[in-house]
Amino acid sequence: MNLPEPNRHFIELGDAGADAIAAMIADALDRKSVRERLPKGQADRDAPLAGRVLALVFEKNSTRTRVSFDIAMRQLGGTVLILEAGSSQLGRGESIADTARVLSRMVDAIMLRTDDHSKVEEMARHACVPVINGLTDRSHPCQIVADLLTVIEQGKALPGLELAWFGDGNNVLNSVLEAAGLFKFNVRAAIPAGYEPDPEFVAMARAGGAAVTLTQDAGEAASDADVVVTDTWISMGQLDADEKRSAMAPYQVNEAMMAKARPDALFLHCLPAHVGEEVSQAVFEGPRSVVFDEAENRIHAQKSVLLWCFGLLG
Repeated sequence: MNLPEPNRHFIELGDAGADAIAAMIADALDRKSVRERLPKGQADRDAPLAGRVLALVFEKNSTRTRVSFDIAMRQLGGTVLILEAGSSQLGRGESIADTARVLSRMVDAIMLRTDDHSKVEEMARHACVPVINGLTDRSHPCQIVADLLTVIEQGKALPGLELAWFGDGNNVLNSVLEAAGLFKFNVRAAIPAGYEPDPEFVAMARAGGAAVTLTQDAGEAASDADVVVTDTWISMGQLDADEKRSAMAPYQVNEAMMAKARPDALFLHCLPAHVGEEVSQAVFEGPRSVVFDEAENRIHAQKSVLLWCFGLLG
């Protein structure tokens, strides 16, 4: 089976587009539904990626991305090769371009989780196999496919959905905004001054037909929300932790905030969570929290992303 030409890289959600992401979500729901009670490492009956190898390249630490891609490939019948920056030549200064060209001759696809978005773009320019963005400082598209999957699985339609975001205007919010433009849902983001999302993603969402509100009033964002989302305030390696934590404090998702949302509103968090900071214990462990369904869905979302990248979906 030959790879599609040109390669299908998944660097941002727009690389696939709304129709393909909808196909990914439908495929993920179908595959998940037939796996009940199966061992996690048992391959799907069709094993569509049998013989394929995915290189997982990590310049940033990971739990969910690492495990979900590994299990996703096993369930699709393939295997993974894990490379840590510190234990590979990347850690000794080999260029991204050379790494891409070498890996392209040895594996069938590459996932890169890194700090600088330009690195995953460079990887895609020089690779002759599909490249997947496992997280950068600009975006986190695989997480958002899992989030959309979780919302739909919980019985909510995306068009017209009211999503409230609290806290940092970070890479995850950027990808939420990109999804909003693709699927016509609205975003109200409560963010302290100086921590706003990338204006390119705000413009992208609005151009796609989403209503985007950036506010410093947390109550305004929470009012009648269908989905409430937050993320850790302090990312790995950030140096202004105390100052940032102080600025973010009014934006904690707690019981009072959830009370302003709709009675059936969902709470999402991409994890890891710092309970007591961005979210209270009562909300994190409460009946409207679907954070562990969301985490599990990284596996099913990643499977469909991989199938799309190999030209077997969408």
